[in-house]
Amino acid sequence: MEIVIVMGLLIALIFSGLWVQMAVGVSAVLYVYLIQGVNGFKALGIVSWGSAQSYTLSAIPLFVLMAEILLGSGLSTRLYNGISPLIRRLPGGLLHTNIVGCGLFAAVSGGSAPTAAAMGTVALPELGAQGYNRKLSAGSLAAGGTLGILIPPSITFIVYSMFTDTSIAQLFMAGVVPGITLMLFYMVYIGVRATLQPQLVPAQTIGKDEKINYSRCLFDVLPLMILIFVVLGSIYGGIATPTEAGAIGTFGAIIIAKMYKSFSIEIMKTALRRTLILSGNVLFIVFISMIFAYATARSGVGEDLVDWFQTLGLSQYQFLFGALVFYGVLGCFMEGLGMIAITVPILYPTLVAYGIDPIWFGVYIVILVELGQLTPPLGVILFVVASTWDELSIEEVVLGILPFYLIIVGFVFLLIFFPDLALWFPSLMTN
Repeated sequence: MEIVIVMGLLIALIFSGLWVQMAVGVSAVLYVYLIQGVNGFKALGIVSWGSAQSYTLSAIPLFVLMAEILLGSGLSTRLYNGISPLIRRLPGGLLHTNIVGCGLFAAVSGGSAPTAAAMGTVALPELGAQGYNRKLSAGSLAAGGTLGILIPPSITFIVYSMFTDTSIAQLFMAGVVPGITLMLFYMVYIGVRATLQPQLVPAQTIGKDEKINYSRCLFDVLPLMILIFVVLGSIYGGIATPTEAGAIGTFGAIIIAKMYKSFSIEIMKTALRRTLILSGNVLFIVFISMIFAYATARSGVGEDLVDWFQTLGLSQYQFLFGALVFYGVLGCFMEGLGMIAITVPILYPTLVAYGIDPIWFGVYIVILVELGQLTPPLGVILFVVASTWDELSIEEVVLGILPFYLIIVGFVFLLIFFPDLALWFPSLMTN
């Protein structure tokens, strides 16, 4: 009964326009009071300290700082300029740059909104000026932006690991193959669509007479590729923990910015300021959600949920399909980290009952969060993409994302029936 009251209050507060973190915090404190009374507040200090002193969470500000330094050095522009000459001759032309550029930027950004914003600011005005279909351009960028939370390093994976006590390194590696596969699916769709409807892509951008300055392309892209290889390779090889890899990545970002002659004290100040704001936002969500998770554990709602599912006689597939619908609806009014922080502590006990691998489930949940970020009316990526170009409307973004939304849904089913898509790569780390 308590969980019904608390979830009802949470939904009401969110719909009232209250900041999600505060809505979760008010609901969490009420939850503790309902199950333990005033005495339950005595444990909040220990819970708060337990979430704040986590070594795992120290990776978040490091990865955020790495991304902010690179963004300040003009990385998004360099990525676009370096990638576009290499792939613009594919059917679909520069639209593939949106996908590949977002995929590469995702490997340093840790989030979807920064990825979509960084690439959208550069790509959309250029695509519009050259006559590309606006809806398809916006849709490809929004879809590519969601890769920011799937391709490591992912802040969402770090938060998930906090609530499930799973390996961040294995979660990171589990996201690599699904992330690359989704990128390829997006690009295949763009190629097929451009072939069937050539009017969507201006023909002059696919000419074969244009000379490519390969040295310039390498200068724009290769340093980032090396940085990604070093950061992820150090984690995969067991040389560094994710937190240590974040420190290595930050140092590497400074070197790259200096190499591009775009590093300055002002850029560093801006990067540090934005890192404090973004990291503080994420860590506050974790702090508040740990209180919610504590109340959930004390109330035994997770075990009750397992018993309820067993009473219903749901199979593993039915449970996963139910989760797909549940997160699709939840994404209509809640952002990704909030979805993870509130629901995972409740659902996690059911994984054991259904024999679901928690690493695989982490990838599954993150992809469902991707869907949520693209779901109207409050899908955050939709508004991020629309805000990057004044001439683009939110309606055009929504219509442009629909085919990519269906691709993600199809990939969810593929992941369910072929779990090794997520588990094969991390399994090599234990061999």
